[in-house]
Amino acid sequence: MKINDIQDIEVKQGLPILIELDNFSVPRFIEYYNTNKENIEKILSKRGAIKFSGIAIDSLHSFQEATNGISDNFLDYIDGNSPRTKLQGKVYTSTEYESSQKITMHNELSYSSKWPKKLYFSCIEPSITGGETLLADCRTIVQNMNPSIIEEIESRGITYIRNLHSGQGMGPSWKDTFETEDKNEVEQYCLTAHIKYEWLNDDSLRLYQNSKGIIKHHITGEKVWFNQIDQFHPSHLGTEVFETLQLLYESPKEYPMYVTFGDGKEIHEQMISEIIESIEKETLYPVWQKNELLILDNELVCHGRNSYTGNRLILVTMGN
Repeated sequence: MKINDIQDIEVKQGLPILIELDNFSVPRFIEYYNTNKENIEKILSKRGAIKFSGIAIDSLHSFQEATNGISDNFLDYIDGNSPRTKLQGKVYTSTEYESSQKITMHNELSYSSKWPKKLYFSCIEPSITGGETLLADCRTIVQNMNPSIIEEIESRGITYIRNLHSGQGMGPSWKDTFETEDKNEVEQYCLTAHIKYEWLNDDSLRLYQNSKGIIKHHITGEKVWFNQIDQFHPSHLGTEVFETLQLLYESPKEYPMYVTFGDGKEIHEQMISEIIESIEKETLYPVWQKNELLILDNELVCHGRNSYTGNRLILVTMGN
């Protein structure tokens, strides 16, 4: 089965593009993908998200077999800020926030100088309700966002601030974040990745990471929304949590996560609310089924997670 042209493939339009396969085994899917790789890549760079259905992916082993069969350039989740479990090789669980919490839209590792170009997801156990991996086109976000917000981000840039404890505290530890207990390894990574770092008296680590916030896609050159401004600003967690943080810490730069403009100017809650509302208008809620593989272009499409009930297991690996 070969895709001769993007227009010839039988797909369901929307986001993600859905390619329906007929109960493919993992080896058959790998053969199919690699035979059609050039045109699949064209679809991905044009639309930003492809979901293949009808593949016998039902475990960590089969997910790893499938992804290893179509790519060989996977990344560890070093410098990641989300709680997740490394299962095997380069395979992780998706973000493990409380099921009642909706995770706002973001591009993976967009606060870092190194980010994956592609994300691979598969649902091993769907939730009872909710639990969708939310998707939004980062080009339309830029086009429909308040122009004054776009202009300010482009002119000032973004600075992300993270405080990583050494084992006891809110949020992730620096040991989990960098997958090491060696401070020298952490420092070397920070120097290579252009991260300003500061060891504090309680053996915690404060990081300052600068980002453009809006970039041009590495292949198409299109302008895309590429940041985690709202996710790093604690106001998105709700009034009660935000006020609690204000009571616990003397300064916002001591919060587990915080964000300012690149020149240090504060980003006010009103702007965060407007950003969230604007992105929500572009957000789609595709439902997960078993035996699916979702591939995202991490620059073209941002993602989040809907709240859910029941158990839910989504596997993810990241690559270039």
